[in-house]
Amino acid sequence: MKNILYTLILTVSVLTYGQKKELKQAQKLIDQEFYNEALDVLDNNKELILSSDVKYQAHYYYLNGWALKEDSQSLKSVISLRKSIELERSIRQKKYIEDANILIQNAEADLVNSAVEDNKNDKYLEASEKLYDAYLMNPSKEDNITYLYYAASSAVNSKQYDKALEYYLKLKNMGYTGVVSEYFVTLIETGVEEKVSETEYNLFKTSKDYTNQRIGKTESRLPEIVKNIALIYVQKGDNDSAISAIKEARAINPEDVNLILSEADLYIKIGDKNKFKDLMQQAIEKDPNNAILYYNLGVINGEQGDFEVAKTYYLKSLELDNTYTATYLNLVGLILEGEGPLVEKMNKLVTSRKASDMKKYDELEMERIGLYKECLPYLEKLIEIDPTNIEALKTAKNIYYTTDDLDNFKLMNVKIQELEN
Repeated sequence: MKNILYTLILTVSVLTYGQKKELKQAQKLIDQEFYNEALDVLDNNKELILSSDVKYQAHYYYLNGWALKEDSQSLKSVISLRKSIELERSIRQKKYIEDANILIQNAEADLVNSAVEDNKNDKYLEASEKLYDAYLMNPSKEDNITYLYYAASSAVNSKQYDKALEYYLKLKNMGYTGVVSEYFVTLIETGVEEKVSETEYNLFKTSKDYTNQRIGKTESRLPEIVKNIALIYVQKGDNDSAISAIKEARAINPEDVNLILSEADLYIKIGDKNKFKDLMQQAIEKDPNNAILYYNLGVINGEQGDFEVAKTYYLKSLELDNTYTATYLNLVGLILEGEGPLVEKMNKLVTSRKASDMKKYDELEMERIGLYKECLPYLEKLIEIDPTNIEALKTAKNIYYTTDDLDNFKLMNVKIQELEN
């Protein structure tokens, strides 16, 4: 019996020694930055170590996670490190927990930073995969759910529409909005409002140097998510699912102007311009001071040949925001639409020698000049706002020439040459 007991003790001692030896070898390789070799040692001895005491298992998962992190296998690294923490807690040991948590944070940061670089370098597929892995590291945490949102965006950019749809649907179904609090204070000395961190906000709340402390909210990302779901369905030729996705979201948030705009955007994509107009009118009822809404109605009415209605909307848009350059260009283009019919009539009269026809021709010519002169104030204002707008400069140059304003014609010509040379 003593011999049997001695044999058992000896066997356990030998096994324990072997486990310690392999773990020390892996640790040494990691310290020397031979991460692949360390992973080989751990993998070759995995069965032996994981059948031993929990403390050795915890050490194994810690070293494995560390080596995986350095080998850029971030998600596997985090899984292994979390297993190490779980095992240590089960035996009330804290030998590796602190370092494991630091490695987890670094692994996540490395992965996200790598994805950011991939996006900068147009490697959208790689970025999407990394961001999705970052989400999986802690899928219940708000910050990590945001990684899923960016993973979907990168998937769209890489034209992986099925994958993007999967991610967007996951976000929609979990009710993700991405809304976060933002903190603002105004420095009394300058009167300028500043955005600050929550910690700074709490400090400045009682400061005599700051006033108008307030907490704001970022815009919800749900309208964008639903819009992208709908657009992907349109891309796939599934218009019914696209419409259903938008209507479902609007049923939840019927007063959300951005969702109305998302639905309007959907209908313009599928070619239903009348429905688009109806939805834009709904949006204006809820947000009557939004210049872009009037601009959009100007565009769609112009495309449908309702020039006077379009002009009214463009003018209303400028009344609300006189800095939006696209409105000026579209308004000028709309006014000049009237030139075509005039030229057509003039061409029919140009060879006639009848006094009445010549008089009519002159009247049409004056009407044509009137259109040009009507455009000039809008062009001049646009050039004042955006002096480098080549299209505006060239249009103004042509009008000045036609209206015999040679000084301004030369001025426009000089500005164009400066920009083009």
